[in-house]
Amino acid sequence: MASTEHQNGDAVSHPHKKLKPTNFITDAEIQSEFSHHDPAVARLNNGAFGCCPASVLAVQRDWQLKNLRQPDQFYFNHLKSGLLRSRTIIKDLVNARHVDEISLVDNASTATAIVLQQAAWAFHDGTFQKGDVVLMLHYAYGAVKKAIEAYVVRAGGSVVVVPLRFPVTSNDEIVREFRKAIEKGKSRGNRIRLAVIDHVTSMPSVVIPVKELVTLCREEGVEQVFVDAAHAIGCTRVDMQEIGADFYTSNLHKWFFCPPSVAFLYARASPKSRDLHHPVVSHEYGNGLAVESSWTGNRDYSAQLVVPAVMDFVKRFEGGIEGIRKRNHDVVVEMGKMLVEAWGTHLGTPPDMSASMVMVGLPPCLGIMSDSHALKLRTRLRDEFGVEVPIYFAGGEEDATVTAYARISRQVYNKLEDYVKFKDAINQLVTDGFTCALLSD
Repeated sequence: MASTEHQNGDAVSHPHKKLKPTNFITDAEIQSEFSHHDPAVARLNNGAFGCCPASVLAVQRDWQLKNLRQPDQFYFNHLKSGLLRSRTIIKDLVNARHVDEISLVDNASTATAIVLQQAAWAFHDGTFQKGDVVLMLHYAYGAVKKAIEAYVVRAGGSVVVVPLRFPVTSNDEIVREFRKAIEKGKSRGNRIRLAVIDHVTSMPSVVIPVKELVTLCREEGVEQVFVDAAHAIGCTRVDMQEIGADFYTSNLHKWFFCPPSVAFLYARASPKSRDLHHPVVSHEYGNGLAVESSWTGNRDYSAQLVVPAVMDFVKRFEGGIEGIRKRNHDVVVEMGKMLVEAWGTHLGTPPDMSASMVMVGLPPCLGIMSDSHALKLRTRLRDEFGVEVPIYFAGGEEDATVTAYARISRQVYNKLEDYVKFKDAINQLVTDGFTCALLSD
C-alpha cells in the first residue's frame, strides 16, 4: 500500500495505491555475486580476507586487460585519473578535508610501515631521544607489533603496552587502562611520541573507543596518534574529523568488497605529514605520499581502481554501505546469541562493542588450553566439518570459565545455515566426548 504523511510524520495508508517497487539487490542476486565461494564451506571468517563480488571482479579484469592491451596508454591516460577517482570516493566516505590526505597502498601493513618509518627516522636524526615511548594496545595486531619492533625498538624507542583483559565489559575499562599506560610512559621521563591504537581489534575482536582515546592523547601531550583500523571501513563508523587522529589506515578488501590488495592511509595535513614517504622508493619520490603511492613501479594497480565499481555494488543495498554495516552488526549479534545460548557460554563483549564480528564463547569441555589447541581445533573444523572460523585462546585468567572464543563474521553472503552448521559441528564434538587433549602434535 502507498502512504502519505501528516505534518507530524505519521503515515496514512491508501489501499488503492501501490508502492513504487524498489530495485534493491535480491537474495538470489547476492548469492550469484558470490557464487565463486566454495559452497561446501561455511565462511565465518570474512574479517581475515574479506570478499569481492563477481561484478567488481569483472571490472578489475577489464582494468587488467586495458593495461595489458596497451600499457603506455594505460599509464599515461588512465592510471592517475583512475586512482584519483578512487581516492576522492574514499576521501568523501571517511570525511577527510582534502583528497591529498588520502593515499592508496597495498594493505594496512604497508601503511603501518610508512608511519613507523617516519618515527624511526626521527630517532636516527635526533628529533626523538633514545627511550622515547610508543604506546600500543595489548590487542594490537601481531604484524603491527612486529613492525614496532623492527622500526621503533631498533631505532632506540621503548614500548609501553596497554594491558587489556578479555572478556571486556565496557569502554571505561579500556580508557582507564590507557590512562594508566600514559602515566607509566611519562614516569620514565621520556616523551610519548606516538600512540598506536586499533579501531576494531582483530583477535579478540573489540571495537575500541578511538575518539575518547585520541582525545586523551591530546590532553596528555602524546605527540601523534596512528589508528590501525584494518577492519574499520564498511565494518564500523569512520569519520576523520570526529576521530581526530594524525594517521588512520583501513583495508578496503576486508569489509568494503575490494579485491586484494588495497588500503587507504589518511595523513592529516600538517608539516610532519609532508615528510611521510612510501617505503618503496620510485620515480615519484618527493612529490607527496599520495603521488608516491600511485606509482611504486610496474605492478597490478587494478585493485586500487575498482573503488567506483564497489560503490555501484553497495548502492544496490538499502542504505548503501551504512545499511550493510548496520545489518551485518545486528545479524552477527543475533547469531552470536544463538550460539552462546546453545552452548551455555557468553559473548566476549557487549553488543555495542562489536561491529560485524562477535566473539562467541566455546564450551569449556572442549579443553582448549593453548594457542596450539585453538589452531588445531580450527583446522579440524575446516577439514572435517567445512566450517572456517578463527579461534582465540583466552585462558590465562584464573577466574575464566570459558577458555576460548570463536570470532564469527557476518557479511552479506552469509546465510543462517552457515551458523547452524558451526553450531552443529561443535555440538557433535561435544557429544563425541572430544577434547583438544586428544589432538596429536
